[in-house]
Amino acid sequence: MAGPTVRVLAVLELLQNHRLISGSELAARLGVNPRTVRRYIAMLEELGVPVTTEQGRYGGYMLVPGFKLPPMMFTDDEAVAISLGLLAARELGMAQAAPAIESLEGKLQRVMPETLKRRLRGVKDTTRLLLPPSDTLADERALITLVHAIEAQQRVAFAYQAPAQELTERQVDPYGLTFWNGHWYLSGFCHLRQALRSFRLDRLGKVQRLTNRFQRPEHFDGAEHLLHSLGSFERNHPVSVVLHTDAQTAARCFDFYPKADNLFKPHPNGLLFDTHTDSLEWFATWLAGLPFPFTILTPDKLHHAMRTHAEKLLASCH
Repeated sequence: MAGPTVRVLAVLELLQNHRLISGSELAARLGVNPRTVRRYIAMLEELGVPVTTEQGRYGGYMLVPGFKLPPMMFTDDEAVAISLGLLAARELGMAQAAPAIESLEGKLQRVMPETLKRRLRGVKDTTRLLLPPSDTLADERALITLVHAIEAQQRVAFAYQAPAQELTERQVDPYGLTFWNGHWYLSGFCHLRQALRSFRLDRLGKVQRLTNRFQRPEHFDGAEHLLHSLGSFERNHPVSVVLHTDAQTAARCFDFYPKADNLFKPHPNGLLFDTHTDSLEWFATWLAGLPFPFTILTPDKLHHAMRTHAEKLLASCH
């Protein structure tokens, strides 16, 4: 059985679709008695919706003539969800979307009743999301362009500069976007490599929509593809390390990585961790901060990077 809130919104919908509707017809459509209909009308009036009553044989309920009712009404929980969504969008630091965020917030303030306006302001004033700072994009409109291209299933072209690689021109069928660990990523089919690829948006330039169309694979999950591809970017250094601990303890050191348990394989001396890295020096520094012992298997250059890092640490103790 539908709850009172759902039925009140149903009354509102019926009032929008009829110039005048009788109380008995409302009661019949909602499956309630006329007294309950009057209570629902009173609830709408408390929300700031102007409803008038015409008495007599052909009377009924109607919205005040000339009143433009907003197309959406929100419950308290919906208002909180919208407020948190706007807050997250603002904290992501998307400069190109900032005017749209402010405009949307202004529109919501105009159409919401006063009680929900206070809820919206309260979330904005008292809630903070400590998200990783987002990259500065070389092409400020890249994110918006890609959102539109993904929705339209339209191919895009851009210049791509991967670390320690030459600039390349790419054409990609964009399947999805993911924000992870402070970076925006695009996942899609790269026509240059003839394979699925993921691209960091701060390495993209001159993003343009093309006229070519494509069919997005059904049930494609951009986040899942990204997590599988993070360890296999082109020309990264393959790394193999044995972690002398259990999976639960190791996973706590990978709190920045969703589903960290999937990163490890059983090993006679603990866990085998196979991955890739752009920087062996950074990886050596990260390994040194682990709270449990480990053994580097490959590559030899990582052994050298770890010795160099250890020497720096020892030198700081003199």
